[in-house]
Amino acid sequence: MLFPPEHAKILTVAEITRAVKGVLEDAFGQGVWVTGEVSGFKRHTSGHCYLSLKDQNAVLAAVMFRGVASRLKYEIRDGLEVIARGRITLYEPQGKYQLQIEDLQPKGVGPLELAFRQLKEKLSALGYFELARKRPLPRFPRRVALVTSPSGAAVRDMLEILGRRWPAVEVWVCPVRVQGEGAAEEIAAALGRVNRADTLVDVIIVGRGGGSLEDLWAFNEEIVAHAVFSSRIPVVSGVGHETDLTIADLVADVRALTPSEAAERTVPDQREILDGLIDAENRMRALVARRLEQARSRVDDLGQRPCFRYPLQRVRDGEQRLDELSGRLRRAQESRLAQMRQRLDASAARLEALSPLNVLARGYSLTRKEADNSVVRTPGQVRPGDRLVTQVRHGRIVSRVEDATGPGHE
Repeated sequence: MLFPPEHAKILTVAEITRAVKGVLEDAFGQGVWVTGEVSGFKRHTSGHCYLSLKDQNAVLAAVMFRGVASRLKYEIRDGLEVIARGRITLYEPQGKYQLQIEDLQPKGVGPLELAFRQLKEKLSALGYFELARKRPLPRFPRRVALVTSPSGAAVRDMLEILGRRWPAVEVWVCPVRVQGEGAAEEIAAALGRVNRADTLVDVIIVGRGGGSLEDLWAFNEEIVAHAVFSSRIPVVSGVGHETDLTIADLVADVRALTPSEAAERTVPDQREILDGLIDAENRMRALVARRLEQARSRVDDLGQRPCFRYPLQRVRDGEQRLDELSGRLRRAQESRLAQMRQRLDASAARLEALSPLNVLARGYSLTRKEADNSVVRTPGQVRPGDRLVTQVRHGRIVSRVEDATGPGHE
């Protein structure tokens, strides 16, 4: 059985851990720089971040507290190569040493550049940059809102250009900070206010003058990108110089290389419009003159036609034609009447030849029974006592039957 020597000091776990902690913190109290690959990254609900830095041979636990993590512009992901600066400490409850990170930079690329790439990739997947959703600017805007710093050179340039190119436009200046802490939130809030305004704004210009990537970073924040994407009013982005590119530029409906160009692309140039109107007036005058000349030539040509030189000639021709047709109609009627008269005479002659009166004129007679006016053709049709009416040429004779013999009588 093993017993400690009488003079040996027996330490508790907490004491030995605290001693090791002191040694570590004394040795690395000035801070260390460590490079490695991020592994097992987790962000706690408290805002603290826990991760490990590893290389091919070892793993180092690390912690980054909320204050440091909130200052990072980019997202930490597993597999990211980083350079960390911090202090080696020992977490007593678990008895393990760890790196307390005070600054973390991506390896091989600046942190802002990495944050820009990450946000660009994220928003592109969400469709923020789709050309199909970008809206054209109105040809003649009545009201333009400038979301920019009220004290910078950019706002003066934009106001001067807008007033010179299109004096009729009404300009609203929405003052915001364009760099520094809280600038992105102010820009997003201003975009929201303009969209909610009772008075309709036709175009919003978001911009500022040139500067470093850090100076322009407010326009690379996701909150600004979302505000531009959600705007129901077309947005023109003019941030920095020609070589500068921000997330706001990519999301906006129109990207201008500078604030001055943003103002130029928003409103038309009154001189160009006036020149265009003068040109249109000249072309219209030339067209009207040409049409009048064509119409005059057409009228002259029509005036030389016989119908206009002798307007009554067609009436006279019509009267002559009417007389001719009237004569033909009269002759046709006379001819037709003559033909019908001849046919009538022929029919009358035939009827006369077949008339019973002609037969009676030759000595014949026609006898009928008085009772029913039927023609008597045989003796059997009458009986003694029947009254008969005999038609002769010049009258009739009424007689009574005394006797009838022949067929039909016994």
